[in-house]
Amino acid sequence: MTGQTEGEVHPHGENYGLRAGVLGPLETLAQSVSAMAPSTSASLTIPLVFALAGNATWFVYLLATGATLLVGFCVSRFARLSASPGSLYSYASDTLPPVFGVVAAWGLLLAYIATGASVAGGALYYAGVLSQQFFHWTPPALPTLTVVCLAAAFVAYRDVKLSAELMLWIEIVSVSLILIVLAVMVFRFGFQFDMDQFQLKGVSMEALGPALVLAMFSFVGFESATTLGGEAKEPLKTIPRAVLQCAILAGVFFMLCSYSEVLGFKGESSKLSDSTSPLHLLAAKAGVSLLGVGIDIGAAVAMFACVLACTTAAARVLMRMAHGALLPQMLERTNRRHGTPGVAVAVSAGLMLAATAALSLRGVAGSDMYDWMGSLSVFGFLTAYALVAVALPFARRRWASTRTGSRR
Repeated sequence: MTGQTEGEVHPHGENYGLRAGVLGPLETLAQSVSAMAPSTSASLTIPLVFALAGNATWFVYLLATGATLLVGFCVSRFARLSASPGSLYSYASDTLPPVFGVVAAWGLLLAYIATGASVAGGALYYAGVLSQQFFHWTPPALPTLTVVCLAAAFVAYRDVKLSAELMLWIEIVSVSLILIVLAVMVFRFGFQFDMDQFQLKGVSMEALGPALVLAMFSFVGFESATTLGGEAKEPLKTIPRAVLQCAILAGVFFMLCSYSEVLGFKGESSKLSDSTSPLHLLAAKAGVSLLGVGIDIGAAVAMFACVLACTTAAARVLMRMAHGALLPQMLERTNRRHGTPGVAVAVSAGLMLAATAALSLRGVAGSDMYDWMGSLSVFGFLTAYALVAVALPFARRRWASTRTGSRR
């Protein structure tokens, strides 16, 4: 079969009505990068990790990077052999007993919905930050959340290629602004070795476990390129590459940001863990306050890109679950003109909006939505990751026996 890699048994041939081969390598990578939303982690998640880990923040991200690469290896092995919109659900269900496939499906769906709700809360938070900066006014929560979720649903329904390209440019601009600020800080103050961080001074070992869970939230979604299945060009090559590239690039970025933010806040009257916009403060300290405003705007837009990425991924998991008779058949439908699962997109965005709206009505702030729903999503992702890791040895054994049988 053309396009197969060595050791391949069978790729999933079903496109389920989705457009085949419309996304290039960069657009495929954009799906994973946007689902992770690295620029938002630099602004919101790193301060949360610092509150627990202190000078070990960079070290916690090193551990998280290692764990993510191990998971990425397992996922990439499956992705070399199978291209399906069910992603991790398909990998587990094809190898393990059916009950484990069901658990993986629901865990993955929970993870994408909770992540989308989390970053919708983050978008609400940054909408408030920017409105206060420019207009001294706070936008109402429910209309803001509704606009974010509905806009993401519209783009995800309209065109997966447009969606991927939009996410790609949003993240490129956002991450570039952050790297420019860090480079300007080095230029102005020189490169500094912070021995307190390298020696993990004042770090409580008991706090590293909870901090690691929070740090993993920065990485979850790195595998979401696998949900694109046959929509990617040469999916058996581009998808596994995107998964591993995303894990490596994000790990380096998070360690650089965490080290720089902890160092940059030394001597400041406010703590990193209490800052509403740490990179804005560091930009002002480096003498480029305008870039700080740009980073805040970029973080808000990147939050939207992450909602869009999670909507895209969750919709394809819903569609694959419907094909597996786990959900109603109406979720299988794809739009003939756009080649997207319209009903599944609407359900995905609706669930994200319902979760954030319920929290908003109870008076929960956008930053707390980001924290709470993000923590919930980690457990969904870890469940799916664990099942894929368990499935890999059995799958390798099956692949080996199939190759042996084919040579006879």
